[in-house]
Order: sequence, then C-alpha cells, then structure tokens
Amino acid sequence: MATPQHGPSSISARDPQWSAGNPPHQLPIYAASSFIFDSIEQGMAIFDGDEPGNIYSRFGNPTIDAVAHKIAQLEGRGLEGETFGLLTSSGMSAISLLGLGLLSPGDVLLTHADLYGGTVAVFRDILTPLGIEMKVHDLRDQTGLVEILEKHPEIKCIYCETPSNPILRCIDLEQIAALAKAYDCYSIVDNTFATPMLQQPLSFGIDFVIHSTTKYLNGHGTGTAGVVVSQHEDLMKGELLNKLRLLGGTASPWEAWLLHNGMKTLSLRMERHCQNAQLVAEMLQALPQVVQVNYLGLPDHTDYELAQRQMQGPGGMISFELAGGLEAGKSFMNKLQFCTLTPTLGDVDTLVLHPATMSHRALDPDIRRAHGISDGLVRISVGVEDIADILHDLEQAIG
Repeated sequence: MATPQHGPSSISARDPQWSAGNPPHQLPIYAASSFIFDSIEQGMAIFDGDEPGNIYSRFGNPTIDAVAHKIAQLEGRGLEGETFGLLTSSGMSAISLLGLGLLSPGDVLLTHADLYGGTVAVFRDILTPLGIEMKVHDLRDQTGLVEILEKHPEIKCIYCETPSNPILRCIDLEQIAALAKAYDCYSIVDNTFATPMLQQPLSFGIDFVIHSTTKYLNGHGTGTAGVVVSQHEDLMKGELLNKLRLLGGTASPWEAWLLHNGMKTLSLRMERHCQNAQLVAEMLQALPQVVQVNYLGLPDHTDYELAQRQMQGPGGMISFELAGGLEAGKSFMNKLQFCTLTPTLGDVDTLVLHPATMSHRALDPDIRRAHGISDGLVRISVGVEDIADILHDLEQAIG
C-alpha cells in the first residue's frame, strides 16, 4: 500500500497563507464572506492579481485554499513541477466545471458506458444542449479508440472512471494519456474510487483528475465537496478558476474543514477498506446464491493484472450479482441489520446500494443491462468495521 511522500495532516508554516507568525496546529475555519483591505491601493492590487490576498469567499478563502492545496499535493506527489487544485461544492460541480471550462459548441467528449448515472446526466442534459456531443466507446479497446479518434478530430476530451462505477472495470491510464496527447485531446479521470492513496493518474500523463471528495477523502459522510486537480497552471489559474468563480461552485469553508479533518486518516482507512473488501469478496464468491463478484482483488477479474500494474491496492468497492435478480436484491437489502442501505460510498461504515434503481436509474435500462448493470446487481462500499460483523450481516441477508 503506497503512502504519500508529503501532504501534511495539518497546515504548517510552509503553506503560503501562513508565511509569517506562528501557525495554528489545526486548520481554522474562515467563516467569512469577504476580507478587509488595508487601503484602496491594496484592494486594487489584489483585484488585479498583483498582490496575493483574499477578496470574497466565492473567489477564494484560506480554509478552502489550504484543502485544495493538500489534495493537489497528494495527487501530484513525486511529479516534477507544481500541481494545482480547485475545491468545488460537489463532485458534480467538479465534472461540470471541466465540461464547461474545456469544451465549446461543436466539440465532442468521448467516454465509456459504465459511468456514474449523474455524470451521464451532466453530459446529456447540460453539455449536449450547448452543442457539445457525447460519444460512448469501450475505452479498453485500443484499436477502436484509434479509429474513432482518427474519424472524429472534433473529439477534444476523453473522460473515464477507473475503477468504474459500479462494475469496477479498469482503463489503462498510460494508454489513454498517450492517445489524448497524440490526438490533441484533454484526458480526465474520476479517481474517486481509488483515491490518491491507491492511484495517481497524473503520474501516467493524465491531464485532469477529479474526485467527489464527499466519498473516501472525507470518509465520514459529514460533508459534500469535489475537487479538480491538474498541472495545467494556465487553465487552473485562468479559465477554470474564472468559470468556478462565476458559476459560484466553490466549496464552503465548513465543508472544506470537514474534508481536511477526514483526510488525516485517509491512508489508514484505505488500508483497512482494502483488507475488509478482499475478505468480503472471497466470502461472496463462495456463496451459491451469488453468480458473479466484481472485485479487483480477485484474480479472475478481467482487469486484475491492469489493476496490479497501475494501482497500489484493489480498493473498498465491490459489486455482485444475485441469482434471483431484482427480487433477490430487494430481499437482501431489506434483511440487512448492520450494513447501511444508502446512496453513497466511501464512508467508514459499510454501505449498500442498488444501482439499477438508485445511482444509475437515469440510464436507459437496455444500455444499463448491456454493460453489466443488471437488476440483480448490488454495490457494496466495504467499511472499516470489524470484519466479522460485516461478513455475518451480508451472509444472513443473502441466506
């Protein structure tokens, strides 16, 4: 399990907002909508960008900026050059920011079918009416990818989740990054499932990484936020920052502080998530009522070898297929006593969801089923509780 080379658990004198004086041990919450100027000249200089400083919390805030910087450090560890982060109000806000900030009418976004349903809805309901087309292709098919990129020079962005939600398919990051560069596209990876502890897409040449920080980075179900991370300084300090400010999608200081607090245990939590999920996957695989288990820690997973190469652990997410379809899935979820039925993931608690009727209900049913998201599919975000409690509850609910 990889551990970060840097990315301190609290702010320090090295952080730019604490350039003088004794910094506090814990990150303060700057619950302020605006900031005071010493003089009109200072205000003008800050507005013009000639002097560092804060103006208005929609534009930036010391608490928000410290957390964005911390996540950028985690994603960019070991890389040459600086990595930049923009903290948003949610993961959906991060996705929307990149779509609106990088693409123009006439451009095409290339992605794959097994995406989070909300992401598909953004592409379909927000970007498509603006004249930005979405094309779907199996991003693991290199020959087909080259053909579609050759045929459609209007493709300006390749977007993927790896591991994907909820089938846990992996996409070769090095391959996607190379193709994006060869065909003058941006590459974007949703790294929510893996976190920077298990996977660093920027190190493979990916242009932008996003997270729903609501999930593993916060880890406790206490706040909603998202982040965009990149080494493209011109875009992160220019077009994307400007769009974020104008759209008003900045995270709040309180949400940023909750995220910062949760991240202090991220490395420990991810290690335990992986350990517990491995045992849960092996238990599920042995049950006759379960016909398929999707977990990257199982050698029979289609993308097991790829995950071994580009990840530092299989993660805490599992999906599995019950033999009895929808009715078996409903019965299982209604029998749970210890695990929690809720439409989220990445908490310290074990969380169970039914994709077909929850996270992926916005997808066309035929498309869902064609890509493995059947009516009997169950998704589990395995928590960090005592493994005996998790296994007992799952087994009794299935039985």
